[in-house]
Amino acid sequence: MPETTLSSLQDLASVAAPVAQPGPVYVQKLDPHGRAYATGKRKDAVARVWIKPGSGKATVNGKPLETYFARPVLRMILQQPLGVAKRTDQYDLMISVAGGGLSGQAGAVRHGLAKALCNYEPELRPALKKEGFLTRDSRVVERKKYGKKKARRSFQFSKR
Repeated sequence: MPETTLSSLQDLASVAAPVAQPGPVYVQKLDPHGRAYATGKRKDAVARVWIKPGSGKATVNGKPLETYFARPVLRMILQQPLGVAKRTDQYDLMISVAGGGLSGQAGAVRHGLAKALCNYEPELRPALKKEGFLTRDSRVVERKKYGKKKARRSFQFSKR
């Protein structure tokens, strides 16, 4: 019977040890036109976002970004993923958005833009994920209940 020593066991352990697999590998996903596409959602709004290299021109439902999202706060929300990725004027954006109000639409566009950036440049994923732009905000309006004025608000109580 062969002798079992500590060094022979270490040799066996190093041979039998499985190779550690790195995390999932993300690859660039482009359509035939060289654009990256993603869908973003927020509340009742759904945004479809296409990005391609360009001068920073952005159109939303056929209108310029500044016309569609007139409030500066909404435009700031949209620019957040590009600012984190330091790609402010490097991509042309073509966006179609429907449903909800302007605030929900801006959030949907931000979500879709972050996902499209990840599809175009997979190495940006850790930075965008750290800021929370890839997570869909699942909060939606609570439904109205019967016997109530709104979702939780009761009718005014009167003693007599």
